[in-house]
Amino acid sequence: MKLSTTIAVSALAIAAASSASADTWRYAFEEAMDEVQGIFAQKFKEEVEANSDHTIQLFPFGTLGESADIMEQAQSGILQFVDQSPGFTGALIPEAQVFFVPYLLPQDEEQLATFFQESKAINEMFPPLYEEQGLELLTMFPEGEVMMTTKEPVTSPEDLDEVKFRVMTNPLLVESYQAFGATPTPLPWGEVYGGLQTGIIQGQENPAFFIESTKMYEVTDYITRAGHNNFTTAVMANLDFYEGLSEEEQTMIQDAIDVAFDHIIEYQDGLTEESLEKIKEAKPSITITTLSEEERQPFMETADDVEQEFLEIGGDQAEAILEQMKADLEAAASGSDS
Repeated sequence: MKLSTTIAVSALAIAAASSASADTWRYAFEEAMDEVQGIFAQKFKEEVEANSDHTIQLFPFGTLGESADIMEQAQSGILQFVDQSPGFTGALIPEAQVFFVPYLLPQDEEQLATFFQESKAINEMFPPLYEEQGLELLTMFPEGEVMMTTKEPVTSPEDLDEVKFRVMTNPLLVESYQAFGATPTPLPWGEVYGGLQTGIIQGQENPAFFIESTKMYEVTDYITRAGHNNFTTAVMANLDFYEGLSEEEQTMIQDAIDVAFDHIIEYQDGLTEESLEKIKEAKPSITITTLSEEERQPFMETADDVEQEFLEIGGDQAEAILEQMKADLEAAASGSDS
């Protein structure tokens, strides 16, 4: 696997070096072709190819390595585009960890979409931070309510005591699950299924569509909806590549991103419930629980401590970004109420 990945990356490097203005642009993402990031990427590819003479080559998860690998390839210019969750990018851009403050993002999907489209924090404050890492931030979008999958039922933080819970390599996510009472265990995604199967870990979190498509339900018995977060991802371009494009091409790319954003929001309408139904059909014995407001309260009470930790480890602009996000969320909420 590693040898084939190395060969694939070497081939890309040669192709990138041979022609800086190549008509084929390479785009890698962290999911399969038929999962949310893949659907977004396909729509983006369709729009770019319909409105230019360029072609987009798509690389789903695993074809070029793990998340850290595709980020390195995007930064070095081997890839022109990359889709990666702030869960991983948080190591490069500490401020991006703000998306792991529990109970910060709303559950209402319409309000969430408005927030991502109109947020000053996302659209004005984050781009310069990404530029410092050699990346052009094109968009961020939500992928669905995050749910816990565990071997035993979870109705309170006490139920997570001593549970080894897989998390992405992200300091604030580690802090969040420590606050929930679990033992956070960073693990590459490729090792999660086997880890649950063998008992190295006893829990993990993801949106319902991902739990269903990756068959995580086969190695778990309980799915818990605590309402604590929504999975967020970001699409970026290599900065040198992007800045080397003409203004017309940059506009064409941004237009394609906007179309793909609208498409993925529409695509996700009803996706969570549909995915949970498929899981129940595939494994009738599984227990899916939505925590009541009362049951969520002890989890929600941990949010302030995690927020304080974010202010300490979240970089120079942590406080300004958090305050702006709260203002943006308030604006999105009032907009959806009117």
